[in-house]
Amino acid sequence: MSDSPVISTHIQYGTRPFFAILLSLFLAGFSSFSSLYCVQPMMPIFAQFFAVSPTHSSFPLSASTIALAVGLLFSGLISDRFGRKVIMVWALLLTALLLILSSLFPIWEIFIGTRVLIGFAVSGVAAVAMTYIGEEIAQQDIGLAMGLYISGTAIGGMGGRLIAGVLIDFMAWQTVILLIGILNLISAVIFYLILPQSKHFKAYPIAFSRFKKSFIKNFSDSKLRLLFAQGFILMGCFVTIFNYMSYHLLEKPFQLSQIWIGLISVAYLAGIYSSPRAAKWGEKFGRYRVLPVMLISMLTGLWLMRTTSIGLVLLGLGIFTFAFFAAHSTCSSWVAVQALQYRAVGSSLYLFSYYMGSSFLGSSSGLVWEYFGWNGLTAFISVILFLGLFFAVNLSRQAMISIDKN
Repeated sequence: MSDSPVISTHIQYGTRPFFAILLSLFLAGFSSFSSLYCVQPMMPIFAQFFAVSPTHSSFPLSASTIALAVGLLFSGLISDRFGRKVIMVWALLLTALLLILSSLFPIWEIFIGTRVLIGFAVSGVAAVAMTYIGEEIAQQDIGLAMGLYISGTAIGGMGGRLIAGVLIDFMAWQTVILLIGILNLISAVIFYLILPQSKHFKAYPIAFSRFKKSFIKNFSDSKLRLLFAQGFILMGCFVTIFNYMSYHLLEKPFQLSQIWIGLISVAYLAGIYSSPRAAKWGEKFGRYRVLPVMLISMLTGLWLMRTTSIGLVLLGLGIFTFAFFAAHSTCSSWVAVQALQYRAVGSSLYLFSYYMGSSFLGSSSGLVWEYFGWNGLTAFISVILFLGLFFAVNLSRQAMISIDKN
């Protein structure tokens, strides 16, 4: 019997392929999420340009995220047949081209239509990137890689909002979207050139029976069901705050300019820090302990934003953003480990729930804003977050029972 150690073919932290993957997925996250969220700080502009209500002005974002959510149900399955890298490359190219196209036809129906197609295209990156990490990265480094990837999505979301929010005071919104589309086209080419090919991918034919079996398997796991619900709540609350914060800060007593409203996107820096840190906290304290603390922190930040002091509002937004990204990173890595047998579909279902929360709560909360203002919105989001805290405590109980059994 040989005593030679078994050499893992999975990519480990500290190697060149590991950093090539992180850089590639950073670019993918930046491109995808800047494409999605560049429209968010422009919602008041859309309301004026297209003569629509605040609720309707959220449709360019909600149309993309609901299409993204639906696309996620199938993108993992399609990537199981054709491969991870090829799907992500085409998705990034199409996203950039559609973004450029959306800037050329400033007609409400056409604009919404291109936003729907952008959502479908982005779905080819979102779930597949998480699956790629789960397949190619060494088990002990998945949490770190997932956290760093989510940091890239945070920078993308921040970059899209920041670029759009600052430039919109100096040029037409169509020109802003065109510039972001060109930037994302360049990122797509670089992604294609440097992302390593999959070594652990196994192709499966597209079969409804396997599709159905994988869904049933994931939904039969009580922990995964709670994680899916958690994704809906987390993203729904986060997008709602950023959707209507612009309107809130345009009103008295703040009355900020569009440039300053664009600059609130720097709150994402807190999430860029907390996403990879959450992986270390999960390893040290347990994911089941980290998640409830982050939800309590989101509630704390939410109520700080209710004040009339701009300093406290920004502090609250920073705390809220920090906790959201840490919670999302914790849930994402938990799903990647928990959904071991059907990881691609598990990731797709989590992100489906995540973006359905963005679409449903992000737009429906507009009615709360229109009728009850910021105080009503704060109360509404508080109720949703308390429900999330209840689910997190339930997850903690199940996790501790599993630990005791082992």
